[in-house]
Amino acid sequence: MASRFCGVLALLAVFLCGLNASRPAVNQELSNLFNELWRLDVNRLKPGIDYTISVQGRAGFVTQGSHVVQDHASQPLFSNVNENKLKTTTTISRFMKLLDNYEQSTGVTERVTTEELVETNLFLGAVLQTEVMKRAHKYLVSKGQSSSDLRLFKNQLQLIWFHLYHRQRNAGLDSCGFEHVFVGETKSGTEIVGFHNWIQFYLQEKNSHLDYKGYKARDQDLPDQDDHVLNLQFSWHSVVKPVGSAFIGTSPEFEMALFTIVFLMNTDRITNVLVNIDQCQIELVVVRHGRSLGTAYPKLLSSNSRHVRQQSH
Repeated sequence: MASRFCGVLALLAVFLCGLNASRPAVNQELSNLFNELWRLDVNRLKPGIDYTISVQGRAGFVTQGSHVVQDHASQPLFSNVNENKLKTTTTISRFMKLLDNYEQSTGVTERVTTEELVETNLFLGAVLQTEVMKRAHKYLVSKGQSSSDLRLFKNQLQLIWFHLYHRQRNAGLDSCGFEHVFVGETKSGTEIVGFHNWIQFYLQEKNSHLDYKGYKARDQDLPDQDDHVLNLQFSWHSVVKPVGSAFIGTSPEFEMALFTIVFLMNTDRITNVLVNIDQCQIELVVVRHGRSLGTAYPKLLSSNSRHVRQQSH
């Protein structure tokens, strides 16, 4: 009996080790860098001051492609946002001008106008002037991943984020990294792909195109109104996203800097990096599409420094 019990314990230990092995170790170098970028992000909006969110209820399980879902949030996610700050912060105001430049559905060829090219150029120019992107650029230069020439670095960002490519087979140039991550797309009218930005979320919710259904989290890690990363469920133009995720309150340059660094520091098609930023432990997921970005998003693993408390026990 004792030997059988020991055998069960051994199997359990192997199983638990396997679970831990499936999650990457914390990347301390990038954690340190990203916390530095966090401190430099002066354009980040402050919870309770610049915006207020209401996380409400936990969303239920929904299969991909569903159009009907139980709503666990009777109120919008954003109850208040300082729109004056959105409009007067250069990178954010220029970011918002880009949000209507894309076709919602994959498979529909994008047609880029001269005006849209100018808007993209102005946005990248503003991003490159921020201390966040300057520090990211310096790091990438030190690692031999980017040129010190600012013009060439700008071209590199253009290729990663704005280069058009085929997302859907047998279609024209219908997508790019920026559209997918920050704007969102629908696929075959039954699936939301991408859409990982809080400003787009707020604007779409404000215009009644989006309905927040509730948060997604484990029992021991409930989100609150101060969290800067949120896993959530929502519908957009009547299409449901069973599980989505986004930074909350952060500037476009902060998000672009993080995902650009992860993209350039790895060559795998899919990269998962575990980092601790402020009080959160986050898994950053980046998927390549050749030399451009396919998708990128944060997955909140723990908030309010719960991962720190666990390690101290």
